[in-house]
Amino acid sequence: MQTRKTIATLLVAGALAVLTGCASLPSPEVMKAETASYQLPKLPEPGKAIVYVVRPSGLGGLIRFNVFVDDQEAPSEMGYTRSSQYIYFNLSPGEHKIYSKAENWAETLVSAKANDIIYIQQEPTVGFIMARNNIFKLEDYQGKYQVKTLALGTVIKTDK
Repeated sequence: MQTRKTIATLLVAGALAVLTGCASLPSPEVMKAETASYQLPKLPEPGKAIVYVVRPSGLGGLIRFNVFVDDQEAPSEMGYTRSSQYIYFNLSPGEHKIYSKAENWAETLVSAKANDIIYIQQEPTVGFIMARNNIFKLEDYQGKYQVKTLALGTVIKTDK
């Protein structure tokens, strides 16, 4: 009986999180205007690109979404986010896979050039045991707006 009550409580909490985590973004014009004079916390190191990984949603906020570059091994972990956070790291020019770990592994391919600023968003979804995730690239104005409005997550390494 206690198990059913716990499951019901978790389902209700999950539904509330989904409903409260669905805030709409301002229009592209508003985002561009609000970030016109905003300076990013970090710019690319000489000869490198910089990647900002943003997680604006409140869904699954207690679950860490770990970020890896090129493989899913512990030495490749760059950091992790929780809800309403971002991380950043420098990236050598070339093709790279960015992985995000939650209940599942999500990935996206990026082509980095020196001085590029790349924005990637982690998007949580309801999972079986904990939050699942998806990742995708953002337009510059969207990414810059998200960095401006989010808190810094946990950065483990700043260079790959």
